[in-house]
Amino acid sequence: MKKLLAMALALVLALSFVACNNAQAPVVAPAAEPAAPAAEAPAAEPAAEPAAEAIYIPVISKGFQHKFWQTVLSGSQDAADQYGVEITFDGPPSESDISVQVDMLNAALAKNPAALCLAALDTESVSEQLATCVSKGIPVIGFDSGVPNAPAGSIVSTASTDNEAAGALAAEKMNEIDTIKAPITGATKDKPIVLSVISQDATSASITGRTTGFVNKMFEICDAAQPGLVAVTGHDKWNKASGSGDMAIEILVSIAASTSVIDCQTAAQGVIQRSPVAVFCTNSGSVDGMLAATADGSDLDRTNGRYKDMTVVGFDSGATLLNAVRNQWFHGAVTQDPYMIGFYAVELAVKTLNGEKVDELVDTGCQYYTHENMDDPSIAALLYE
Repeated sequence: MKKLLAMALALVLALSFVACNNAQAPVVAPAAEPAAPAAEAPAAEPAAEPAAEAIYIPVISKGFQHKFWQTVLSGSQDAADQYGVEITFDGPPSESDISVQVDMLNAALAKNPAALCLAALDTESVSEQLATCVSKGIPVIGFDSGVPNAPAGSIVSTASTDNEAAGALAAEKMNEIDTIKAPITGATKDKPIVLSVISQDATSASITGRTTGFVNKMFEICDAAQPGLVAVTGHDKWNKASGSGDMAIEILVSIAASTSVIDCQTAAQGVIQRSPVAVFCTNSGSVDGMLAATADGSDLDRTNGRYKDMTVVGFDSGATLLNAVRNQWFHGAVTQDPYMIGFYAVELAVKTLNGEKVDELVDTGCQYYTHENMDDPSIAALLYE
């Protein structure tokens, strides 16, 4: 019995040993490789800001094709580029096309501009548009002759030549010319002399300003030389005298019947018949009239010309006037600075929109040129053909 129990126990032990040897060792899972770092998400680009709407400033002039206005346009565009604003530049075919300018102004206002630059042909014709600008808070900047007699508060500032100062400059320069100064000092009641100014019209603020400036300064010069013996004649707007009775010096004001070259030529011919010592032509129209009356200027030749003893001074530039000055048919001319007129107009508009205080009148300057200095860089930059 004991033997049987011993054998059974031995068998159990044997089976246990086999079972232990056949059991697999526990599997150790390999260490997990560190997870690859998550790729960084690209930084979100900032949302694009909506493009700022361009500041729009229409520039409405009294003309477009004339070289003067093209130079004004150049200055306006340079100011727009410098200040980062958008402009348009429009003007009628001629300075008599008032209704065309009004249509251009209406079209510009329909675009809701931030500001407006305007050289009005006729203030009354744009009075409704000026009222619209005031009601909508659109600042208006005048330029060149601006907007004469505009309703109070409708024009913020004007970029313009001081036309009275320009006319006075012409008189001062004439008084420096020996062939004019000597006759002024030597004039008598028995041997009176005539000086003259020819203007294209008596309504344009710029032209009347030049006429007034010339008349007043020349009257002052002549009355200092011949006290009580000077009279201004020819037009009620300027007529006056420093005394009574016969005069030693007459300053004759001649106004053309219209702005046409023919009427300006007729005005010049009427003046020439009075054998004036000197003539001031206040704008391109009167200059063209004088040239038409003097065989394109050749009759003013200082050596052999039919009117060689008459000294003429012009205003502005342009091909025909430049030619006349270069040939010394005209002694010289006063020129505006059309580039700065355009530049200052847009600059004043921008400054006003920025809340800056601006002057009511900004003088854009003028210069006197002759054949001797017209090619100097500082003068040549102001001249145009």
